[in-house]
Amino acid sequence: MGSQKHGRSSSKQPMIFDAWNYKVLALGLLLVVIGFSAMYLENEVEGFISLYVSPIVIMSGYAAVIVAILKHDWGSSKKS
Repeated sequence: MGSQKHGRSSSKQPMIFDAWNYKVLALGLLLVVIGFSAMYLENEVEGFISLYVSPIVIMSGYAAVIVAILKHDWGSSKKS
């Protein structure tokens, strides 16, 4: 009973995502935060950044997050 920590078994579980997925996920979240920050900092409803630049940055961030979640490298999971 003392060999198990917090109810988990001792067998190694494979990682769900690769390092690439985590990097793209972090980049996507950073783009979303930058887009909303730029929209907030301009502080104009009819400004160029608020209408054109920020929505493109935010949507590209969302797209990067979706790609990072959905892309799975099947070759790396079969190495074991």
